[in-house]
Amino acid sequence: MNIAIIGGSGGIGQAFVEQLAAQPHVQHIHATYHHNEPEFTHPKVNWEQLDITQESSIQAWSEWPSELDWLINAAGILHNTTQGPEKSIRQFEPEFFLENIKINSIPTLLLAKNVHKKFRHGRPAIFATISAKVGSIADNRLGGWYSYRASKAALNMCLKSLAIEWQRTLPNVTVAALHPGTTDTALSRPFQKNVPKDQLFSPDQSVSYMLNVLEGLKPDKSGKFWAFDGELLPW
Repeated sequence: MNIAIIGGSGGIGQAFVEQLAAQPHVQHIHATYHHNEPEFTHPKVNWEQLDITQESSIQAWSEWPSELDWLINAAGILHNTTQGPEKSIRQFEPEFFLENIKINSIPTLLLAKNVHKKFRHGRPAIFATISAKVGSIADNRLGGWYSYRASKAALNMCLKSLAIEWQRTLPNVTVAALHPGTTDTALSRPFQKNVPKDQLFSPDQSVSYMLNVLEGLKPDKSGKFWAFDGELLPW
């Protein structure tokens, strides 16, 4: 298998890289980072710098010759140095909303646009992005977090549309949205105070669960939203 891990320098992304590199059926991993190349090294892993918000960067990155069996986009944003998820509409700022869309939603479309030819090998393949349960409109019972919720809901809609298109043009590919659970990473760390200990996963735990889900997916299950435990989530 040839695999691409987008956002491989993040907590969840690097756990994907490390666990997949240890699997004997994985031949090569294209792992990306934005600013600083991770220290983790492995003969199967090639670290490549990528700006997921720039199509020219994605286009240049995708020009390597090998085919793809899996692509997992683990890049995302929940907060930046000055702003976090909104508790009230009074905290809404258009620029922060657009930053969430720019990082959480658009890159998956750009990746699909530029790597789809890599999946034309006929073998069962997977195109997956880390989403979040709070992006489920049907599951929204608490409100708030306007920018993050909206960006993940937009991502989910994009994945659903992509799955419908690829059922016609790339029927071997399973398109999936993945909810990793609350994971102990820099993204969620400011918001872990009220999370029960048994519901806060290490990156290795979360990725191990999600790999079990991914390994069970077939093209007839394309266009679905999966939790780490295999639960089918509502849009």
